[in-house]
Amino acid sequence: RERRERENGGSSAMAQPEEPQPTVVPSCPLPSKICDVVRSERPRSCCGMAMAGFRTSKYQVPEWHRRNAGVYYKAYTASEQSERGRAESQHLMKHAAASAQRAQEHSKTTLGQRLQDIHFWRVELQKEIMELDAETNLLAAQKLRLERALDATEVPYSVVVDNLECRERRQPPDLVIDEVERQLLKEADLIRDIRDLLKRTIIQATTQIRSNRIQKENCELDWSDKVETYHIDDKCVSYCTDSTNVQFHPSSVKFEENASTPKSWAQFSHDNISSAEQEKLASVQLRSLINSIIHDASEDLRMQRAAVNEAFDNRCRELDDAKFRLEQHLQHILKDIADEEANIVNLKKSIRDKEAHLKVAHTRLFDRSFRPNIELCRDEPQFRLISEVEELTVFLEALKRKLMESEQNLKNLEETRMKLEKEITVKANSLFIDRQKCMSYRVRYPVDLEVASYK
Repeated sequence: RERRERENGGSSAMAQPEEPQPTVVPSCPLPSKICDVVRSERPRSCCGMAMAGFRTSKYQVPEWHRRNAGVYYKAYTASEQSERGRAESQHLMKHAAASAQRAQEHSKTTLGQRLQDIHFWRVELQKEIMELDAETNLLAAQKLRLERALDATEVPYSVVVDNLECRERRQPPDLVIDEVERQLLKEADLIRDIRDLLKRTIIQATTQIRSNRIQKENCELDWSDKVETYHIDDKCVSYCTDSTNVQFHPSSVKFEENASTPKSWAQFSHDNISSAEQEKLASVQLRSLINSIIHDASEDLRMQRAAVNEAFDNRCRELDDAKFRLEQHLQHILKDIADEEANIVNLKKSIRDKEAHLKVAHTRLFDRSFRPNIELCRDEPQFRLISEVEELTVFLEALKRKLMESEQNLKNLEETRMKLEKEITVKANSLFIDRQKCMSYRVRYPVDLEVASYK
């Protein structure tokens, strides 16, 4: 009965948490205790000896109650923990179910957005492929048109090549890519375009057609990958918990080392489209260039010839002015060299004079050091002689430093003179090449060029 009352009290405490909890009695093993037996004054017997074993090594009643209370408490605690575990399990299952549903819905939403992105780039790539294919066909038609034109210009090209070869014999530092060089190269390119119009332009058109087709192939590969990926992601969107073709794939729960990022994925298609646009623009510009070459060849050649002649005139004036300035500087440097040499002579003479004074002062001090006994006095002449030696030493050191500086300056002036003379020689050589070799040979340049047949 007492046990049932305790169990009923425990269950009611669980049902009504506001009631006080039962007294906590910690469980512990009961120590063995030996009970004392009151000695009897009666005489011993064999029966009395047998009863003594029933009175020893037994628990007391309070100890028995405490142990029972400990067992009750353990049972109550285990029941309470079990109930709390079941409640937590129910809460965890509900939370896991809701989270799994939300995660699946979110994954489905992101897959849908991904399908929209793939569809966008697939449409853009398909559009670019069609436009690039049409532009390639137009450029091929222009190439067929170019194959029907033929002409050559030998004399202007030989003049330009001769001018460039002559100017290659200029000496550094006049061997520069100046305006004349740029205009001659431009003129050579223009004449080569006119003379080799068919071969050069056909090669350029062929190269551009090849580039268009390569870029078109890149776009087609990207487009096919987008189509395949669209089908895969569309199939992934259709999966759900009721699908029969789903299973565990633990090895796929990872990021591949060669996997791209959303930014690099979009940038890849953008770069393909951008490259296709650039090739398409280059193809359009090439077709326009072909028409302008055929139409404006004669006028461009005449204008380029005038630009080259003007550049030669300007360059010759610059060389004359530079040569005149160098000659003026050379005259000034020669005068400075003469002045510096005279200054060095004066410095050497001044050093010799100061050394003579220093010898006199040293000799006086040396002789005065032989004064006997008390006469070896630090008198005013002694101090003055020592001061004179110090002053002369300082002046001599300053004069020698200045002599070294003057000699270095003279060396620098001599080097500058040699550089100026070399520069004057280089300028004279450049003037001879530009004025006597190039400009005199350009008189043979034809006034006009027959290109009407190219129209």
